Amino acid sequence: MILDKQNILPPQDKCKISIIGLGYVGLPLAIEFAKTLICKRTGKKIKRTVYGLDINKNRIDELKNGHDSTLELDDNEKKFLKEIKFTTYFQEILDTDVFIITVPTPIDAQKTPDLKPLKSACQTVAECINKAKEADPGIRKKIVIFESTVFPGATEDFCIPIIEEITNSKRNIEFSFGYSPERINPGDKERKLTKIKKLTSGSNEETRIWIDELYGSIIEAGTFSTSNIKIAEAAKVIENTQRDLNIALINELAMISQKIGIDTKEVIEAASTKWNFVKLFPGLVGGHCIGVDPYYLTYKSIKIGYMPNVILAGRKMNDSMGAYIAKLLLKQMVKKSIVLNSAKILIMGYSFKENCPDFRNTGVLNLFNELNDFTSDITVYDPLVDKDKVFDAHKIKIHSEIPNKKFNAIFIAVGHACFKKMGLEKIREYSDEKSVIFDLKYIFEYHEDIIRL
Repeated sequence: MILDKQNILPPQDKCKISIIGLGYVGLPLAIEFAKTLICKRTGKKIKRTVYGLDINKNRIDELKNGHDSTLELDDNEKKFLKEIKFTTYFQEILDTDVFIITVPTPIDAQKTPDLKPLKSACQTVAECINKAKEADPGIRKKIVIFESTVFPGATEDFCIPIIEEITNSKRNIEFSFGYSPERINPGDKERKLTKIKKLTSGSNEETRIWIDELYGSIIEAGTFSTSNIKIAEAAKVIENTQRDLNIALINELAMISQKIGIDTKEVIEAASTKWNFVKLFPGLVGGHCIGVDPYYLTYKSIKIGYMPNVILAGRKMNDSMGAYIAKLLLKQMVKKSIVLNSAKILIMGYSFKENCPDFRNTGVLNLFNELNDFTSDITVYDPLVDKDKVFDAHKIKIHSEIPNKKFNAIFIAVGHACFKKMGLEKIREYSDEKSVIFDLKYIFEYHEDIIRL
């Protein structure tokens, strides 16, 4: 389609960008766009105006005060917070050229996509476009970029019709759009935003090139532009679906190894001597990506008439691990003649992964619930998560320090660096000679008195 020349795309070096959603994805993106930089492709100096919009007022307030509760920013990155115009009001981002939507896309209780946050963000963008049209009908074209994980077809078939209906405008005329899926790895201080290659796509050729150049100006690892939006959407969900299936395979290996009586970690280390073996370890699978994205792909698959048996089998395996691991722990406690209904259990870690305060869809919750059926004396220790948020969400009390008492069982559920730093001998101080210690994350070397998968 030929673009309307009265609505040309904005200039790369001076465009105004609004990031909608300031969590693990949106905030690092806002930081990078707020920096004054030299474009790696053109050599031009770039200084953009960046807005950060989030409906959570507490989040906006903490960012204005230079604090980031996600712990993703280092001290140098925090300096750029003052370069971003943070707000909870869409009226303050009306002169935006580029809207980048980074809101969560969770699943509901039935494990189907919950697109309410995405719908709300689309409505916000549409209102901004309408207000801008009223102020200046001759404004240059708006660009909407989606980074939230969705099923293939969601951008064009779900998101854009919302904007078209509210704005009474057509795609690629008064606005164009693209999809560039997030690849943030929370807690990873090495593979940060700029170090990970970025997938890009656009609603037409001119927009595709424009969006690719936009991200290319900040992503050191480079970009990969797909021929259409559905390919970028599918690539995102298959990335995490593949990892989910690989972990499910290793979890099943752990179950088999337990039956045989061999050490799973040693099996994996041995298999890893082959060049093409994917080295993963068993455990609880949670979070807002690996534990969620496969359901977006299966949702779309079922909608078009194909039952994805392999993907769902992997999900079933990984969702069952909390119950399986709890059973292993309880079995070992019984072997040591520990009375279960009066047992004191310490769970170390509550976030969904190591060195990260994010507890969304944490697998530790399933473990806790399984153990709670046998004893109510369970202490959960995690110095990284927000204990008030955990209590509000799950009604579980989180301790920021380990109580000074002896436990009948200690379960290391998350591989936080601070747990490794404590050392096994320090952890043993909270046990007695009959206690069971379960090292789920292999953070310590093998010891005969330590249980692991």
